Amino acid sequence: MDTKHSIGVFDSGYGGLTVFKSIAKKLPQYNYIYFGDNARSPYGDHSFETVYQYTLECVEWLFAQGCPLVILACNTASAKALRSIQQKVLPVKYPNHRVLGVIRPTAEIVGAYTNSKTIGVMGTRGTVNSQSYLLEIKKFFPEINVFQQSCPMWVPLVENNEHLDPGADYFVRKYVEELLQKNGDIDCLLLACTHYPLLIPKIKAILPEGIGLLGQGEIVANSLENYLSNHPEISSVIGRDSFKSFFTSGDRNTFDEHASIFFGEEVHSEHVDLNPNFLDV
Repeated sequence: MDTKHSIGVFDSGYGGLTVFKSIAKKLPQYNYIYFGDNARSPYGDHSFETVYQYTLECVEWLFAQGCPLVILACNTASAKALRSIQQKVLPVKYPNHRVLGVIRPTAEIVGAYTNSKTIGVMGTRGTVNSQSYLLEIKKFFPEINVFQQSCPMWVPLVENNEHLDPGADYFVRKYVEELLQKNGDIDCLLLACTHYPLLIPKIKAILPEGIGLLGQGEIVANSLENYLSNHPEISSVIGRDSFKSFFTSGDRNTFDEHASIFFGEEVHSEHVDLNPNFLDV
């Protein structure tokens, strides 16, 4: 199979697989390469410069595998690295390549999911502190009020496969209640981290009636479909063998075990050393 031309999907770990799952379901005909930087995950508490450097290394690796288009299926990378890569790197080094994120597609449609014009955003500290959702949503819907809540325990719960345990209930309730206490008009919660869909059953169980819950997988998949339709110069060079390959900078056996849960089907990956000396630090 020709995997030289694939759509690259990147995340710092496993969460991006929830987005990839929706993309592959919506657009099954294309070839895909998924890369998880598990050796350096999570990205949420790292500085802008560190996240930018990590993300750029992973994007360039995907470019080297023949991906003309890379999706940053990671809110932290989208918030802290996407703009710099798009504006400073691509025009100079990769003028024929494209990198897209998950924040803008979500911001473009969130207005359709709120009647009160008041929404809550739940994300990692890095995403929340970046203010990216506030800025992007205001571009499209200046009338919408946005309240944010960082959820530092949610990613560890999911990554350690403890998200369905009774012990996770406390942290799910804690962050949801803290957000809802910020404003009584919130009628939509946006899950601004690709790990969080695995917590949806627990979140729904405690959400008051009338408050909607919005994930990103289907939104990003629909946005990508529109993008490829509008950019034949990209879509025409991507292989259509329905081929999916998975790579991780971490331990591949651990990755396969966890990734299969996120992706919803058995996953077999290969290990990649991006920069062994740097990763060992």
